[in-house]
Amino acid sequence: MKDSAVLLIDCPDRKGLVACVSCLLYQFGANILHADQHQDPEAGLFFMRVEWDMAGFSLEEFRGEFEVMAASLDMRWSVELLSARPKVAVFVSKTLHCLIDILQRHEVALVLSNHLDGEALAKFYGIGFEYFEVTPALKREVEEKQLILLRDSGIELIVLARYMQVLSPEFVREYPNRIINVHHSFLPAFAGARPYHAAFQRGVKLIGATSHYVTEALDDGPIIEQDVARISHRDQVEDLIEKGRDLERVVLSRAVKWHLERRVLCYGNKTVVFD
Repeated sequence: MKDSAVLLIDCPDRKGLVACVSCLLYQFGANILHADQHQDPEAGLFFMRVEWDMAGFSLEEFRGEFEVMAASLDMRWSVELLSARPKVAVFVSKTLHCLIDILQRHEVALVLSNHLDGEALAKFYGIGFEYFEVTPALKREVEEKQLILLRDSGIELIVLARYMQVLSPEFVREYPNRIINVHHSFLPAFAGARPYHAAFQRGVKLIGATSHYVTEALDDGPIIEQDVARISHRDQVEDLIEKGRDLERVVLSRAVKWHLERRVLCYGNKTVVFD
């Protein structure tokens, strides 16, 4: 893991912001490895991500100095060590393709499920597996138990790897912009339990997948990543499902990777995803 730190900021746009940030880092002897910024002229906002080498750098002293400057410029900001990766929990139901990909690519602390299908897979990777029977009558009680487990385990990011349950607004509020979901991109045209079948009947020529942060508005949170694949008249329903699952895997893993690398900033119902 890189011995580097990342600063993320957003604030009202004005002249000299890049100079202010880079000069303060220079004063503390930072060797900047990557820097990227974005302006939204319509919203009048400025966004920036800076990564630097931690060799000989005092992060706590820098935090104190930067806090003063940030307050004067009305900045929202965070600074974190890249080596201090957030602890991740994955929620899954019976469909396991996204879970398999996440476990291969990322370090996961815990798997939670309303089915037992993923238990053997979690054990293969040496990861704790927790089963919760979810019914309408038990849903609130189950979520309370899940939240206690997540807090006790120090979980900072939740990944919904095809978890076929709708999280309550109370649950979502516990993890703002820290729950990532994935779904097919046929919405809203082909909603329901058999979207690929409906899309096949319509003769679609593109299928896609979307990964986004979860908000209280179902499937309407800030989008992190999307991708598409071409479909032809030769493709059958099974081909659409296979290509759709491939897209879901890669789109979800990219979103998780970018979140863990502190590349994502949310504003309004949008995101800035830095290179």
